[in-house]
Amino acid sequence: MSITVYVPCDSSAVSLGADRVANAIAQEAQKRGIEINLVRNGSRGMYWLEPMVEVATEKGRIAFGAVNKNDVASLFDADFLHGGSHALSLGITEDLPYFKKQQRLTFARVGITNPVSVDDYIAHDGYRGLKNTLALSQADVVKQVSDSGLRGRGGAAFPTGIKWNTVLNTPSEQKYIICNADEGDSGTFSDRMIMEGDPLVLIEGMTIAGLAVGATQGYIYLRIEYPHAYGILNEAIANAYAANYLGDNIQGSGRAFHLEVRQGAGAYVCGEETSLMESLEGKRGLVRFKPPLPAISGLFGKPTVVNNVISLASVPIILDKGGDFYRDFGMGRSRGTLPLQLAGNLKHPGLVELAFGVTLREILYDFGGGSATGRPIRSVQVGGPLGAYLPESQFDTPLDYEAFTEIWAVLGHGGIVAFDDSVDMAEMAKYSMEFCAEESCGKCTPCRIGSTRGYEVMTDIVNKRDLDKNIPLLRSLCDTMLNGSLCALGGMTPYPVLSALNHFPEDFGLSAE
Repeated sequence: MSITVYVPCDSSAVSLGADRVANAIAQEAQKRGIEINLVRNGSRGMYWLEPMVEVATEKGRIAFGAVNKNDVASLFDADFLHGGSHALSLGITEDLPYFKKQQRLTFARVGITNPVSVDDYIAHDGYRGLKNTLALSQADVVKQVSDSGLRGRGGAAFPTGIKWNTVLNTPSEQKYIICNADEGDSGTFSDRMIMEGDPLVLIEGMTIAGLAVGATQGYIYLRIEYPHAYGILNEAIANAYAANYLGDNIQGSGRAFHLEVRQGAGAYVCGEETSLMESLEGKRGLVRFKPPLPAISGLFGKPTVVNNVISLASVPIILDKGGDFYRDFGMGRSRGTLPLQLAGNLKHPGLVELAFGVTLREILYDFGGGSATGRPIRSVQVGGPLGAYLPESQFDTPLDYEAFTEIWAVLGHGGIVAFDDSVDMAEMAKYSMEFCAEESCGKCTPCRIGSTRGYEVMTDIVNKRDLDKNIPLLRSLCDTMLNGSLCALGGMTPYPVLSALNHFPEDFGLSAE
């Protein structure tokens, strides 16, 4: 009987040599006359240990990492296929503290299954949510999602059930489901990990959404920088069609849902839902005025559900175990779990899925292990390039949408980027303005002109020129952008700029008050 060996196909693991390791293992096994079953799985999310190789044993999966192709021969010499001792041995994967302390709901299968295998997906509780959906009325499916307390995981945190209910109750001969997979925030990678590590949970979530609101066509709008995800998604979709989980007669129910992947062209602003729909329609990605809301008049003027990858990937477990099960995780109005992405200056970068309520300090030190340089963590940006910079005094803030709003910050997509005490926060504020100027669609004046002028002002401030004039001018520009921009790109650029100015005035040539 062959032994199963797992090597991630996740693009971050591949960038660290996972393909070379997989090939070396296959060649070494063949050379030694050992029969193995090599499975390319998703990443477990412990990126400092990648490429991480796992071997299935009676005790559970045993992990080895980080494995270089040159380590492979010595692994075989140590009989790693039977859990033999080796310098790279990490023990049972599920017992690793980083992994064991998590609450994995959305990411329950990532790193465990073959990403594109429908049989493997079903063997690990997949498609149970869809099965329940087919037995419920549309209104009852939407009610389960509403009862769960699920809110948009893409950043806006809008209640998913309300959006679905609006589309359900808007009459139309055609409706659409769009998955926003244009994951462009710096320090975020949870969408990519789902699409590469468990694409069928996203496909199932979109199918449930389509059946719930009466939409027969779905689109995954994928950022073009994710070629691995593109290939894996298309293979998984083809397999779902072949197994009758997509198509005109899903599992003999007489109900239809079709799905395809469309690639964006690299514009950050197309992560905004109306700009995304313009792009899907073949137009330039410009933000639309609202109203009308996409739920009433969206893609091609039809009622459209637009949800983020993580939002849709959270739906199957809600329909499997019920809205109340999901709602029992979290705090306040933030229910369920959030996949947090740890990046920047940290010893242990990776993905951690936890219920809302854990503090930023716990994430940074209990999971992130502190700074990679060993220097004090001075600042953390949460929520992507438009998120506020938080000082050490705010590290005890619980990860909760409302708690972050109270400190004028955003939780967003759950990206956490850490900086040690060598960072220049005025330079970071300047970068925020430069980013907005580069990525603005140009439709509204506050964002188009404000960001360009803001970058000029920040350049003067960084060079300590006319601070008495330029600091008030920067605040005035931010006020105009915050209150006058058409979408969140211009409207949120002031968050990183003003938080850096308010919390780290010494970096701007001002005295700390």
